[in-house]
Amino acid sequence: MSQRIPGRVAPEKIAKSRKGRSAPTRSQAGEPPTPDLHPTPTERGPNFDVVGYLSTSGIRRTVASYRRGRKIFSQGDPSDSVLYIQQGAVKLTTVSRRGKEAVVAMLASGDFFGESCLVGRSMRLSTATATIDSFILTVDKSEMVRILHAEHDFSDRFISYMVRRNVRIEADLVDHLFNSSEKRLARALLLLSQYGEEKPPQKIIAKVSHETLAEMIGTTRPRITFFMNKFRRLGYIKYNGELQINNALLHAVLLDSVSKP
Repeated sequence: MSQRIPGRVAPEKIAKSRKGRSAPTRSQAGEPPTPDLHPTPTERGPNFDVVGYLSTSGIRRTVASYRRGRKIFSQGDPSDSVLYIQQGAVKLTTVSRRGKEAVVAMLASGDFFGESCLVGRSMRLSTATATIDSFILTVDKSEMVRILHAEHDFSDRFISYMVRRNVRIEADLVDHLFNSSEKRLARALLLLSQYGEEKPPQKIIAKVSHETLAEMIGTTRPRITFFMNKFRRLGYIKYNGELQINNALLHAVLLDSVSKP
């Protein structure tokens, strides 16, 4: 079961978030080669501290820890809250009526999920599972609506994040329609390693099973194994207890040399 722990209150962060000030702005990366996973700062309140604001004593919320492999919620559960990943990673999956499972999204620290409750969805459309040990902050729907109206900097960041999520979903659809499974795998690995983010990419990523990768890009596990071995031979990736994504894979995608003999 999830373990309830108290939210962390940071008074200095609370004061800064309410005045729209925070830590110095990080340097921005160039134009991303692929859609990234996190929203870029908005013009208004670019340094707004989401974690600090959500951790204030005035926000009704709960924080729970989930071990790797534990379900946070299941498809068909009541949709009555928005969740935020304070630390960790979450996989969203959906199962069809015929029993076929697909990975909808792989989320990381700083991501929101479960937001469909805000537009009237009464049931969860997917299952959320922690892929590593994670801390998840949960805000009830009514409280989330209140703070979206009360704190404009927070709502700016939240809306920016949702728009970018929508853009990525569209890019994923185009990817599935027009790209080969090999190129879809390369793009998925780059997204998991956070290339194109405003922060430095994580070239070493948490271990992801070939089965999960197959569900993400819509192919079979043997095909994933074949492509991963090929990428390793070409120097695009390395296995050393963890999966390391090398710059060569990014260059191959940019040059459109993936899937070519």
